[in-house]
Amino acid sequence: MLIRAFICVAIFFLAEISSAQTSTSSPSASPSLEQRVADLEAYINNSARGADVANAQTVSNIPGPGPGHNAWMMTCAALVLFMTLPGLALFYGGLVRAKNVLSVLAQCLGIAGLVTILWWAAGYSLVFSRGSAFLGGLKFAFLHSVDAHPNGDYSHWVSQNVFAMYQLMFAIITPALIIGAVAERMKFAAVLAFVTAWMFVVYFPIAHMVWGIDGWMNGVWNPGAKVTAIDFAGGTVVHMSSGWSALVLCVLLGHRLGFRKEVMAPHSMVLCMVGTGLLWVGWYGFNAGSALAPDGIAATAFMATTLATAVASFTWAMLEYALRGKPSVLGFCSGAVGGLVVITPACGYVDPTGAVIIGVAAGIVPFFACTKLKSWLGYDDALDTFGVHAVGGTLGAFLTGVLATASVNPNLAPVASAPLSAATQNGLARIVGHTLWLEQLKAIGITILLAVVGSAIIGALVRGLIGLRIAPEIERQGLDINQHGEEGYITS
Repeated sequence: MLIRAFICVAIFFLAEISSAQTSTSSPSASPSLEQRVADLEAYINNSARGADVANAQTVSNIPGPGPGHNAWMMTCAALVLFMTLPGLALFYGGLVRAKNVLSVLAQCLGIAGLVTILWWAAGYSLVFSRGSAFLGGLKFAFLHSVDAHPNGDYSHWVSQNVFAMYQLMFAIITPALIIGAVAERMKFAAVLAFVTAWMFVVYFPIAHMVWGIDGWMNGVWNPGAKVTAIDFAGGTVVHMSSGWSALVLCVLLGHRLGFRKEVMAPHSMVLCMVGTGLLWVGWYGFNAGSALAPDGIAATAFMATTLATAVASFTWAMLEYALRGKPSVLGFCSGAVGGLVVITPACGYVDPTGAVIIGVAAGIVPFFACTKLKSWLGYDDALDTFGVHAVGGTLGAFLTGVLATASVNPNLAPVASAPLSAATQNGLARIVGHTLWLEQLKAIGITILLAVVGSAIIGALVRGLIGLRIAPEIERQGLDINQHGEEGYITS
């Protein structure tokens, strides 16, 4: 009897220990009905679940991505790629001479493949992992751990692999914009070499500083940002960085043979118009998609993009009508692209009137940059990349500081109760509608400095190592047949 009693006591004691160990290591309690409803509200409002906050005591029944958010972002990623292939390729391809049309298409395709490899190897990690204020770390190198689970630094409802692919499309189109300034005279090998170095020296640092969660100039999301600037979809990151770099590179290359002596008219305004339409459609993924959710902020960006683009296209063409007597299709196309560029940094932060003001400015300022400034300074920006993207991107970044309003984007509004927003902690919320333009000027200066100095150094190195420019005889005959062994049009 004593032995049986001892065994029973021992079993009971061991069971108690096992129960205590299980309760210590087991997951938190299942969420209550109220917590489950709160998770659904968070999904609709694009905010954090209760389980996402620090020291959360409960799990969530929907710990993964939101299907609607993922569907929206995959669609937007496809639209942004659509801007480069075929949008930008056809827009630029129609503007060059017939003997060089395939060279533009090849450069766009080559850049798309090259940048994808760089993004997989290190680019995504250098931009979007935590690191320093100027460049991210290598936590996500080779897309390690970039899976279907969301990265809470950027979105609680979008899979990180979808977010990474969406941002890849921005990384692809940015260097592709540069080729417009150097069209018809740069070696294909030199394009690839320049873009490889440029991504690491210029694009990755600027993108991290502006969009990285601990970035130096990320006023909206970094509580410790030293420059509390805002850039909704890429005025500094995409358009200024590429546009100012394009100016440096076209100066290093020099003028095309026959510049200002021969007619170098676009060979196909039809292709240019088709490319413009594809860019406009794709730009909705570029701008509205930057909200990272199909929410009210995305709706604001969608409307602002439409208004500014249409107004800028009309304004540019009407200026031609008034000054030259004829509104050209090229004018309508250039104005539309100019409007898309200038509204990019502001689209999620301005009201309809602000978007129209930006559209008017986008139709006027880049027009004079392309028609007067280029002539005065004498640089050969073949397809007006500097006049549209550098001038337009700089104008847009500045006007964002003047016209941004918290009434259309609550992320800019001050928050009095805990937890305080990043914009409240770093002071951005206090200066919206007042002196934000000063912070924008700081971001503009830093972007120009890095783009110009970085591009000058890279361009000089590439020129010294492999040469930038094709031989004169190749330039006269055309890049298509000599660089790629093909012709865009067979007429006999």
